[in-house]
Amino acid sequence: MRIGFLFNHDQVHQVAHALPIALAMRHLSPSVQVVIATTNPALTAEVFRLGGPDASGLEVIKLSLRRTSTRLLSCALEWALPVRKIGMYRDNLELFRSLDALVVTEKTSLILKTRYGLNLPVIHTRHGAGDRAIGFNKASAGFDHVLVSGPKIRRRLTEEAGVSPDRISMVGYAKFDLIKDRRPRLPMQDDDKPTVLYNPHPSPHLSSWYRHGRAVLEHFLHDDRFNLIFAPHVMLFHRPFVVTIDKLRIDRPGLIEQRFYDAPNIHIDLGSSASTDMSYTLGADIYLGDVSSQIYEFLYRSRPCVFLNSHGVAWRDDPNYAHWAAGPVIADPADLGSALEWATIAHSRYATIQQRLFADSVDLTGEPSAIRAARAVLGRLGAPMRTCEAELPIAV
Repeated sequence: MRIGFLFNHDQVHQVAHALPIALAMRHLSPSVQVVIATTNPALTAEVFRLGGPDASGLEVIKLSLRRTSTRLLSCALEWALPVRKIGMYRDNLELFRSLDALVVTEKTSLILKTRYGLNLPVIHTRHGAGDRAIGFNKASAGFDHVLVSGPKIRRRLTEEAGVSPDRISMVGYAKFDLIKDRRPRLPMQDDDKPTVLYNPHPSPHLSSWYRHGRAVLEHFLHDDRFNLIFAPHVMLFHRPFVVTIDKLRIDRPGLIEQRFYDAPNIHIDLGSSASTDMSYTLGADIYLGDVSSQIYEFLYRSRPCVFLNSHGVAWRDDPNYAHWAAGPVIADPADLGSALEWATIAHSRYATIQQRLFADSVDLTGEPSAIRAARAVLGRLGAPMRTCEAELPIAV
């Protein structure tokens, strides 16, 4: 049996959600041929960085655009649209036809079934435990099987996306297998001041960055009681323009003035590996954000949170903003100082809510999530497995 894992994205943030499953699968079922397909050098490097020594035995296939027409279209439009990512499917159909199943982190891969007609089982790992509506749209029902992190995801997929319960396996959060009690620190944190992580989403209709982001940076430039890590979603500054398909919006993230980079209490990271491997969500003391699913990675340990409502959303009782119950919500960065103070003082009140939100979003057991996920996939495909109680051998 030949099972493929596809990493087809401009950035590396999705690798950690599925690579541990691939490694666990090889551990559980040595007779299964596990193939890792990557579509750019950064993704390939991330596979080997996260996999460490255990990745050395992986079969890694580097995909490319093979048709001249696709390459030309990518050169003309890649500044705004993910032409290369879409083109990878058509230009590499031969590989996908050689597989018995394909494991993916995003919904774009359904194009293999809907447009190219492949009779290929496609299994979705998802890549986060967030609340946004797009995570529960009808496209999820197109997968042969979906791996979910917790009860909330299973419930919403069943009720909102129409996914049959027998095509869902609850497996925890494979990315958490990489933690190994890590709590990274930056040099600026040696001053023992509380560190705030500002983590805005890229989508123009949801993000706090376009309207309020620079005011947030300005606040911390003058309020040095706190350190600030500005680590937005890695796609926010990836292109000159951000285009979203769920609401057909376009906006420009713009530039960040040098004075913010120069501030001794501000660390700016627009897309390094630390932005995607939980270095900041593990190392910060307070979370400041909007709708990013990284809030649930931060809540792996309960800590104060503040949320920016930059679009005047009536968020209460809206499941797409359930995480906003984890801390105070403000509509104006002018209120940041008082909100940060209140989030810290009243944290005991919010901690119970945070723990409930986390438990509903992420179901963790004594067994590594990646092994649970690998067993679910192998069982679905009828592949042979050996019993394994050892921890997954993966290093960051």
